[in-house]
Amino acid sequence: MTRSSASASSSDDRPAVPTVAAETGPRIAVLGTGYLGATHAVCMAELGFTVIGYDVDAAKVARLAAGEVPIFEPGLEELLRKNLESGWLSFTTDIDGIAGWADVHFVCVGTPQRAGDGGADLRYVDAAVDQLIAAGLAPGALIVGKSTVPAGTAAGLAARISAAAPDVELAWNPEFLREGFAVEDTLRPDRLVFGVTPGGAAEARLRAVYTATIEAGTPVVVTDYATAELVKVAANAFLATKISFINAMAEICDVAGADVLELATAIGYDARIGNRFLRPGIGFGGGCLPKDIRAFQARATELGAGSSLAFLAEIDAVNLRARQRAVTLTRAALGGVVAGRRLGVLGAAFKPNSDDIRDSPALDIAAELAAEGAQVVVYDPAAIPNARLRYPSLTYATSVREAVKAADAVLVLTEWAEFRTLDPAALLPHVAGAVVVDGRHALDERRWREAGWAYHSLGRPSGAASQPGADDLTDDEAAA
Repeated sequence: MTRSSASASSSDDRPAVPTVAAETGPRIAVLGTGYLGATHAVCMAELGFTVIGYDVDAAKVARLAAGEVPIFEPGLEELLRKNLESGWLSFTTDIDGIAGWADVHFVCVGTPQRAGDGGADLRYVDAAVDQLIAAGLAPGALIVGKSTVPAGTAAGLAARISAAAPDVELAWNPEFLREGFAVEDTLRPDRLVFGVTPGGAAEARLRAVYTATIEAGTPVVVTDYATAELVKVAANAFLATKISFINAMAEICDVAGADVLELATAIGYDARIGNRFLRPGIGFGGGCLPKDIRAFQARATELGAGSSLAFLAEIDAVNLRARQRAVTLTRAALGGVVAGRRLGVLGAAFKPNSDDIRDSPALDIAAELAAEGAQVVVYDPAAIPNARLRYPSLTYATSVREAVKAADAVLVLTEWAEFRTLDPAALLPHVAGAVVVDGRHALDERRWREAGWAYHSLGRPSGAASQPGADDLTDDEAAA
């Protein structure tokens, strides 16, 4: 029995991904069913493999087994249900049941920020590997790390695995998922990185797993453990640097009377720089970029090379400063005082197409304004349940109209398409004050001004008026 070919819809020209015969391909276990693990398990089944997802959280496993995705990720729940129904995908809390069954074990557990020094907490990675070893792995099995870990982690794990099970190999295959695009990024990645030891069978086994993806044209980089571990954090550090650079330029533009959007356009024409992610705003957030750049600095310090990444501390500071600057801008737009004023905040997730509020600039700004005495009402298309848990003292709305009702100012802090396409004239009768703070440079400034709104944004003169470029508007949507 073989699976029919499946196609994955996309906004680009990458080819559809074919599938493989489940009987001839390796059996796959995915340890950890959080954002990364759930996505990987579902997509591996979609590629044609028999997959079992494992987690110690029985409630999470039960939800996934019932076809419910505990996160907001476009397209994921549909694929989950499809592959559960076909029988190619299942979930379990029984480590003994998968240890000896699977040929390839993907470790997809979290590596949260460590309290104190900001380093990566590896307790879940260590526990997953130790559980597999204790449960008894099948001869010749392959363990594949996908979690983001500090350089040197894989070498230590490989030594432990080899001592306990000499015929079991370890490979490191970092993930490069963008929230909101995770299904696409798994089915049709822009590159595959294999960290392996020379002379082993790991590379061949990984190529067997990713045969369809490689045949579709995805480039493969085969390297050592340390380089594979560094690829993810180096990529995130570079992206964070580019985002914070343009936000630093916005600070300069504010004091120099320049226009940061025109500045970004001008320098973006330089092919050495490019215009992607030169979109100024309130900065990056989420569970990857902030955590990863801090863990990267911590690991560099441990290795005696802390000065090499000292600049990342300023990148982090610029990013956090953008949030405070948005609070200051809002205060100034309301005459210097926000206490007692009603603010409609549009956006809670750290980026659109996600319900992730981890390190969310939007919620940090909303909470700071509330702390100054403002009555803050927040609306987000997907992230309100998570926001309520994190910031129960804020008021939440079920629609844009409800959030901005009688508001003295409207703040657009997450660039959902629903917010970018708002009709400012239609919104005007529902607010108390026609003041809008565009924290993401996501709105058509001219259109809002012509409708009678006082428009404010970071890094732009008060009289400037230009329409955001369509290509630039997707930068934060695509960010990790």
